[in-house]
Order: sequence, then structure tokens, then C-alpha cells
Amino acid sequence: MSKNTMLVKLLLAFLSVNTFLDYGESSYSAVSDYHHKIRRMASIKASFISRNGVPPIPHSFSAVPVLTSSRVHHAIEYGADPTGKLDSTDALEQAISNAFKSPVQGHLIQGVADLGGAQLHLDGGTYKISRPLRLPNTGGGNFMIQGGSLTASTDFPTDGHLIELLPSSNSYLYEDVTLKDLMIDSNFRGGGIAIVNSLRTVIDNCYISHFITNGILVRGGHETFIRNTFIGQHINVGGDHHEKEFSGIGIHIKGNDNAVTDVVIFSASIGIMIEGQANMLTGVHCYNKATGWGGTGIYVKAPGFTQTRIANSYFDFTGIVAEDPVQLHITGSFFLGNAYILLKSLKGVLFGINIVDNMFSGDYTGVPIVQLEQSNCPFTTIKQVTVDRNNVRGMVLKSTVARGSVWRNGTTWTVDFSRTLLFPNLIKHVQYTLHAGASFSSHILRNISGNRVTVESVLPISATLHVSVDQSMVGYK
Repeated sequence: MSKNTMLVKLLLAFLSVNTFLDYGESSYSAVSDYHHKIRRMASIKASFISRNGVPPIPHSFSAVPVLTSSRVHHAIEYGADPTGKLDSTDALEQAISNAFKSPVQGHLIQGVADLGGAQLHLDGGTYKISRPLRLPNTGGGNFMIQGGSLTASTDFPTDGHLIELLPSSNSYLYEDVTLKDLMIDSNFRGGGIAIVNSLRTVIDNCYISHFITNGILVRGGHETFIRNTFIGQHINVGGDHHEKEFSGIGIHIKGNDNAVTDVVIFSASIGIMIEGQANMLTGVHCYNKATGWGGTGIYVKAPGFTQTRIANSYFDFTGIVAEDPVQLHITGSFFLGNAYILLKSLKGVLFGINIVDNMFSGDYTGVPIVQLEQSNCPFTTIKQVTVDRNNVRGMVLKSTVARGSVWRNGTTWTVDFSRTLLFPNLIKHVQYTLHAGASFSSHILRNISGNRVTVESVLPISATLHVSVDQSMVGYK
């Protein structure tokens, strides 16, 4: 190998490492500098080879789009006041507008530009706004607002939300928008966050307070994930002297396929209102307003087509209401302070209900864990309803499955399930065993009316009647 060739290789290796280290420490703003260094290295290489009698190899550089500034837009750089004394609405709107002008990296769903991870960073400041912060109607996705506090001014519109994803048409304009690490103070002037007709939105680690309408509104769209968030109209830790006056809705979901995970709602008239299908709630703690004061933890208002799952949640002196539910699953949850589940009849429909493996705790005043509200009309369509395997302390157990036994010396034995079974006068499936001693007599199931099972024998004998009944297998209309 010639001396000149070795020198060329050593020089190229040095320049490559130097350029790589410089570029590795750069940010978006240094991308153009990277291309400059590449050209400089090529020029040095060509000059060196030419001086040593080796013909230079021509190089060409095609024009490529180069990002000359960061995609992270800092609120204070646009003149926003991080002390919250001055109105920052215009500055924040300009920052969002510029973020949505980021070079497009392709598209998400058709018509939604990929903004490449553009961000509005609030830099830990508190910003006062006098109108909702709305994303541009040009649409976009892969965008985040994070890291600070927003508070409504005293003249903020009472029908608005501090942050709104509100398309001007029914088309999807926003996808993959994340609202993270935010304190939202509605100052009793409206709502917190509104997500309307948007796709795959994330609300993460937010604290939303002092709303009068909704802490979070989700309407239409698809797959909004709300997680690790605290929501309350009035800031408290329970036992607020003004709890009776709490109003508003913590989270109002009017759409399908959304998820609420690890969320605390500590004050509102209704913790979560669901008006849509295929929604999932897990790890929710509701102590928003006690049932005794007229509050509801979760209100499932999707009669006839519910498809809602509620799991591993905590209902603290406030419960669940479901209207004519069809496919509703409630499991693994804890109900404290006489909190219960109310099934409300509108057209008398209950279908595909599972209320299983929950814990209930009360004050021994005779409150049933599951109740039927039939003031509009009685439930007449009851199919595949299972209430079972719940453990109860200080409340009245209700179930669709029950077992009992009674000993008697005679010709009739009756086991009364009226206190335990959920539906009155509704036993259609019975299994029983008459366990006698030395004597034996023919026997028959005589009566099941009033949720009481009666077995009668031909001859008097001393025997124990064991009975199992099941209402969940009933299907009639």
C-alpha cells in the first residue's frame, strides 16, 4: 500500500469522526451545518487527491429539504407572559399557528399532515387566556402541547374550553395530538379541554379544575386516551362543606372506542358521563359527589347499545347508574360508603350484564349493592344478566345466582331467596337435592313463586333440602 493512499485513508477517517461527533451533539438547528461539513470534507479530499496525482471523483449533492429551526416552539419566545399577569392568548395562538406550519413529513390519515413531532412548550409558566386556544383549521397531527399552566381570564366565554380541538367541518382534521403535563384552571368560566371529531388524541398527566361545564369533553372522533389525570371543580380531598353544590361533569364522553385510565375525579356532580359505545374505564377513583347529595360516579347513558367496560375502579360514596344497558361489564371494583349500582329502566331492557368480583362496604343500614329503578316501566326483556361472586360487608347482597338449604321434619321444605335475588319473582332454573336419613319418600318441586322454592314429599320424613337457583339463564320477552 502506497504512502499517499494511507494518508488519504487516515485523513478521511479523521474528518468522518470529527463530523459525526459535531453532528451528534447538534439539534435541529444544526442539520444544515451537517451538510456544510460534508461538503467541506469532500472538498478537502478532492484537493488532497489532486495534489498527489490521483484524479478527483466528481460529487453531486441533490437538493433536499433541510429543517433550519427547531420544531419546539417556546411560549415565552412569542411574548407570552409566564407570570399569568398579562393576557397571553395572542402569543400562544401565534406559537400554535407557527407549529402547524412545520415542514410536512407526510400524512397520517388522509388529509392530516404529519407535523413531525412539533411542540408548543409552556416552559413551566402560567399563562392567562381570554378565549379558547384552538388548533388551526388547516389540520395536522403528531403535535404536542406540554409543560405549564393555563388559566381563564375573568371574561373568558362560559361556553368555551381552554383548549379546543374543534374542526370547522365533519372531516377529521386532527390526529395524534398530545396534551401533557398541563394545569388547566377554568376559573369557573367554562370547561377545561374539548376534543371534537379527532383521532387518537392523548391527555396525559393533567390537572383540571374550576370548570362549570366539563373538565374534559370528548365528542365524536375515535380513540381518545385520558390517563394519569386529576379532575375536580373544587379542590378538596373529600368532606367538602359545599359538596352538595358541586356541579358539572368531570369527563363527558360522547363517542366510541375511548379509554380512561388511572384518573381521579374529586369534585363534580357526575364524575364520568358516557354516551357512546365500546369505551373502557379502568383504575378510576370517583369521590366527586356523594350519592346522598345527588351525585353519580359514572353515568352510562347509552341505552340499548352500551358495550362499556368498567374495571378495577374505586367508587367512594358515589356509584354507577346505567340506563337500559346492553352489554355492560363491571368487575374488580371497590364500592365504599353504601355506594351501589343502579340499573335504570327506560324501555325495560337488560341484556348481557356482568357485575362480578367486586367489593362493597357500607354502614349496615340495609342498602342493596345492586338496585333496579323501574319508575318509567318494569324490566321485561332480561337476558344474560349475571350478578355473582361479589363480597359484601355492611350492605345487602344482591345476586342472580343463589344457594340455600333448610332442615325440617315434615312434608314440605321452603328456601326463601327473596332477599338475595335481584329480580323479584323470577326463578326459572332450579336444582335441588332432598337429603334424607333412614326414611325416604317420593318428592317434587312444588312452587317457585315470590323467589321461594318449595319442595313437597309424599310421606313425612326428616330431611335437608339443598337448593341452587339461577336468574342469569332466563331469557324472555
